[in-house]
Amino acid sequence: MMLTLALLLLQADWSSWRGPFENGMARGEAPTTWSSETENVAWKTEIPGRGHSSPVLHGDLLFVTTAVPEGPLSAPGGGRGPGGGFAANVPHRFLVLCLNRKTGKVVWQQEALRATPHEGYHFRYGSFASNSPVTDGKHVYAFFGSRGLFVYTMDGKPAWQKSFSPMRMRLAFGEGTAPVLHDNTLLLGFDQEEGSYLLALDKTTGKQLWKVDRDEPSAWAPPLVLTHEGQKQIIVAATNKTRSYEFATGKLIWECAGLGTNVIPAPVTAKGLVYVMSGHRDPNLLAIRLGRKGDLTGTDAVVWQNKRANSYTPSPVLINDRLYFVSDNGFFSCLNALTGEVLFQERLPKPYNFKASPVGVNGKLYLSTEEGDVLVMKIADKMELLATNTMKDEVFIASPAVTGGDLYLRSQKAIYCIRNK
Repeated sequence: MMLTLALLLLQADWSSWRGPFENGMARGEAPTTWSSETENVAWKTEIPGRGHSSPVLHGDLLFVTTAVPEGPLSAPGGGRGPGGGFAANVPHRFLVLCLNRKTGKVVWQQEALRATPHEGYHFRYGSFASNSPVTDGKHVYAFFGSRGLFVYTMDGKPAWQKSFSPMRMRLAFGEGTAPVLHDNTLLLGFDQEEGSYLLALDKTTGKQLWKVDRDEPSAWAPPLVLTHEGQKQIIVAATNKTRSYEFATGKLIWECAGLGTNVIPAPVTAKGLVYVMSGHRDPNLLAIRLGRKGDLTGTDAVVWQNKRANSYTPSPVLINDRLYFVSDNGFFSCLNALTGEVLFQERLPKPYNFKASPVGVNGKLYLSTEEGDVLVMKIADKMELLATNTMKDEVFIASPAVTGGDLYLRSQKAIYCIRNK
């Protein structure tokens, strides 16, 4: 009984970008309505600099990263070739912050490094701190891409760090693939214009366990670890092919072409299927049956596909054999995850734009918009808007987090804790 309770408490933590089940769903409850200044806002903490990483939480601690410029940023423009993109060649301080999740007070702050990035990012949607951190309750892992990986104990003491070669992203759109922690292994994806690879590190020491070169252009989808028929594997969605690798060795198990360019949404899995999606050029959503080997392109391992109203940036939520996702320009969809049947695919009631991924809890989905509204939708086979919560003068690019009955929202200015009073 004590062990079961401990496991439930562990699962309640939002310790990685897509939550405790890697599908965007949380345990427990969260508020339905609030206002930006008063109702159900437990605290608001300003975060310096610029970062689009989502907060992660363990126990009473919340972790987030940011990058603080030490000079004026360049105007929008450029974005092609070395040194291109917004904010290129400006010195930055790369910070890891730990907040008390109940009060919003800063518990500790560490400067991981000071550096001048070799390449910028998309002027509206990018940042030098877009890779969400991850924690196992003993350490927090802050991944700044080209700037390196920095690991801290829960009380803020440096444990170890690792450096990497500078990445070259398509049109200098920016970096931002979340690290994935599973058992004793930390997985880092480096899909870029040249020299792409997937890296597995020992989470305690940083020692390289294996490295797999990948024939892929720039992509931002994080790896997904799953076990099917006793075989633990890593799924990586990308433009040329979605691939499955052995967890222990990195050996290729299967691959499947079919996605378009600029793959960003995180894969999700249930009932022997894995779902991968792209929403840029040649958009597609593939439901791939697990258990096969080799090249699955054009075979019956691809159970169904969807090419309409796919998400370009936000990741889907998978719950109760339903796949929910929102397109960047405001189409909200629900598909039968087993058959691909479209249950609804409708434009939201107002013109909205999305970069943040939806999260769900207790029959509700939370959709954070660029316009500052957070929509609460009912998890159902028909589209139903439960509430619209307007956060005045805010823009949401980072995805929400849910734990312990609270909803955490990171805007471009601050982090909010939404809590029923």
